Formats: sequence, structure tokens, C-alpha cells
Amino acid sequence: MDIPALIIEVLSWVSIVTGSFLMIVSGIGLLRFPDFWSRTHAASVGDSGGMILLILGMCLQSGLTLITVKLIIMGMFLIITGPTATHAVANAALVTGWRPKIAEDLEPEQGVPYSDLPEPTVRGE
Repeated sequence: MDIPALIIEVLSWVSIVTGSFLMIVSGIGLLRFPDFWSRTHAASVGDSGGMILLILGMCLQSGLTLITVKLIIMGMFLIITGPTATHAVANAALVTGWRPKIAEDLEPEQGVPYSDLPEPTVRGE
């Protein structure tokens, strides 16, 4: 095996292993994080970063073939749709009143429900 082929092989496996690691950490984050917002962040990091590295590693493994073109097209589609879907889900949660947690020493805004505070009560009930 010549030196350029060895470099491409090493780079492809580093990309594949790193992307797999990000995906596994993202899955663990989905199970372990306490609230919706941090779980959304874990999912988006694994979806974007892990997917990009996995596709890059597969492109390097396949060489200059039609498979590489198809992988690049799939990657472009996923780069556009992944963050868009994550933003849509987070925006829908925000619009319905689900707010991120706040720090302990900060005062919450009046009349805005937060995900770590109990539901607000209506006066007069």
C-alpha cells in the first residue's frame, strides 16, 4: 500500500470512528439529559456532526465513484433537513409555552411558564 492510499485509509477510519462516537454520545445524551431542551441539543449534535463525519469517511472509503456522488447528495440533503427539523421542533415547543430552564439565581419573566417551574396558577381560582 502506498503512502497516499494509507493516508486516505487512516483519514476515512478516523472520520468513521469519530462520527460513530458522536452518534453514540448523542444517543446516551437523549437518555440521560433531564429536559427537552438539552435532549434536543444532544440529538442535533449527533445528527449533524456525526452524520457529516460518517458520510465523509464513507466517501473516502469508496474513492471517486458514483457511490461517492450519491453519498454527497445524501449528505447535502441531511445537512439541510436535520437542523431544519430540529429548529422546527424546538420552535414548536417554544411557541406552545415550553421554555428552557433558567439559572437558580435569575428571576423568571412574569407570566411566562418555564420547563423547570410548576405550572402557573390563574388568579381567582
